[in-house]
Amino acid sequence: MSVDWYFDFISPFAYLQWHRLRISPPGIELRLRPVLLAPILAHWGQRGPAEIAPKRTFTYQHVTWLAAQAGVPLRMPAGHPFNPLPLLRLALALGPTPELVDRLFNFVWRDGHIPQEPAAWGALLADLGANGAETPEVKEQLRRATGEAIAAGVFGVPTAIADGHLFWGYDATDMLLGYVREPRTFFTGALARAGDVPVAAARA
Repeated sequence: MSVDWYFDFISPFAYLQWHRLRISPPGIELRLRPVLLAPILAHWGQRGPAEIAPKRTFTYQHVTWLAAQAGVPLRMPAGHPFNPLPLLRLALALGPTPELVDRLFNFVWRDGHIPQEPAAWGALLADLGANGAETPEVKEQLRRATGEAIAAGVFGVPTAIADGHLFWGYDATDMLLGYVREPRTFFTGALARAGDVPVAAARA
């Protein structure tokens, strides 16, 4: 089954889910889709977790705890939130292979670096044999990919889409894998009716 996986390197939850999906479980063809989170949040009128002070603190504590529970190495980056554009453009310019995506996630969430650290970023580019990816073509490719994600209903990262069904967030990983195992019977009964609940009240 083909699964489109939308992610931004800025997200620690994407990093955690990547550790579960990078060795694709049987039956999954994972298609890697780098996108920029900020315009996705803006489109749906949301704020990121790191833009709400108490949620920011909890989020960092939560991902640290989740990583420890899962045995995933995690080191908070030099600053967060940060501008992930250089990472996303580099991934698209070189081709978002599993090996490259793994390397770029590790640069941030295992080694604690961000692209705005000149020495660390320069060393990464040199090791990859790259000169950066700030070309108009790559910038347009990222804009287009992000727009396509919004059109598909993506409202946050990480998001996986399988057969048109959307699975958002690290905590939906088991739900995604359950769908892959039993797609024909998954959205039946209560699950099939869950989206039909009428709106009873709305904020002005």
